Amino acid sequence: MLHLRVAEPMRECEYSQISTRSSTPMETPYKKRTPKRRKWQAFPGRNKFFCNGRIMMARQTGVFYLTLVLILVTSGLFFAFDCPFLSMQITPAIPVIGGVLFVFVLGTLFRTSFSDPGVLPRATPDEAADLERQIDVANGSSSGYRPPPRTREVVINGQTVKLKYCFTCKIFRPPRASHCSLCDNCVERFDHHCPWVGNCVGKRNYRFFYMFILSLSFLTIFIFAFVITHVILRSHRYGFLNTLKDSPASVLEVVVCFFSVWSIVGLSGFHTYLISSNQTTNEDIKGSWSSKRGKGNYNPYSHGNVFTNCCAALCGPLPPSLIDRRGFVQSDTPQPIPPTNGITMYGSTQSQSHMAAATPLLQSEPVILTDEAFLPGRTSLGGPCSGALPLGGHPTPPTSTPNLSCDNDMLPLRNEQSDGLRHHHTDGGHHHFLTPEEAPSPPGMLPCGSPLGHSHTIQGFYNPASQDSLHEDSVRGLVKLSSV
Repeated sequence: MLHLRVAEPMRECEYSQISTRSSTPMETPYKKRTPKRRKWQAFPGRNKFFCNGRIMMARQTGVFYLTLVLILVTSGLFFAFDCPFLSMQITPAIPVIGGVLFVFVLGTLFRTSFSDPGVLPRATPDEAADLERQIDVANGSSSGYRPPPRTREVVINGQTVKLKYCFTCKIFRPPRASHCSLCDNCVERFDHHCPWVGNCVGKRNYRFFYMFILSLSFLTIFIFAFVITHVILRSHRYGFLNTLKDSPASVLEVVVCFFSVWSIVGLSGFHTYLISSNQTTNEDIKGSWSSKRGKGNYNPYSHGNVFTNCCAALCGPLPPSLIDRRGFVQSDTPQPIPPTNGITMYGSTQSQSHMAAATPLLQSEPVILTDEAFLPGRTSLGGPCSGALPLGGHPTPPTSTPNLSCDNDMLPLRNEQSDGLRHHHTDGGHHHFLTPEEAPSPPGMLPCGSPLGHSHTIQGFYNPASQDSLHEDSVRGLVKLSSV
């Protein structure tokens, strides 16, 4: 009679031991996604972003810091050396008024410098290609060669306005927009690039820029006037030379304010004129609406009333930003790779070592655990995950899985699995065979009886519907062989 010999070496090996490579879980069938990037990190213009894209400035910010230092130092000296004397000799309202102007100046400066001036988003590659096709179609309808038209014309309040094509942004700029060469952006209602505020001045921050230079004019005049008052009052008591020695900070404030007040007040007056006529600095410098170009040339954006023009420039709702600085850049769609063993996976590569856990299921043949050699011409009933036991009692791993061995660096299966093997012995002189459902599956392998959702048929799978018939046929065949 045949006996299933499960010897001590079998217990030491614990049926089959899986190497650490095969026990490693399979990699996810998708690409490892890179961390999401914000759109400000891939912004094409020459700008600096801070606070995760909330603050937007030009790349050249050195002059902005000079502006900030001049305001802070001059105001700080005034509050530290002049205000104590003036509040005692004249009125305590002087430092209060100075403080209000100082806060307003800093607030409008930061609002101008840190905001989006009205940058127009660049065309996507598809939009640029479509626009080029439109230009080619318009150019191809005429006889002979003509350069592609790069301007369009629109009529605004009876005045013809040309829309120029931007070769950098690949768009036709809207009226009053222009491309800033320093920031490398098209800005809507572009006024000018101001290095003193470290940003372009356009549609979305022009009102704050105007309030900044206007409030800075008042603050400069205020400090200049009261510093001179302080020097005069102190000179009456202690003399002029002693006053200069006692308060050298006042001398520095007078010098800074004297050279600054003319340019600041003059700039405020110039922009007051532009607002009253609803023009921009860019249009005024180019003379776009100058009468010298012709009698029929006039400003189509002027409302004909100074008050209305001022309200149109300084009041009304603030237009939203057209660039989504804090949005996420769309990641690439995973690309499919060639199917492996009937399974379509998405990813760049998939090494064969990571597929070792699933390979025995498709390649190994079912075997019987016996103490003799394989029977030629017979179909065995062991699961595809089980190995044949040679005469020595030691399990031999399937040839299709070279990583299944009993050497070092192995991970044993659970004791329950080895216990399940030991109960397959002769019971009352009858052999009990391992069925594919009873045979344990090593970690990382699919259960032997689990169905696969593939269109092709895999040879050697156990059919639960014919369990009894296969069992009886196998017993009869083995009994005949043993009798011979």
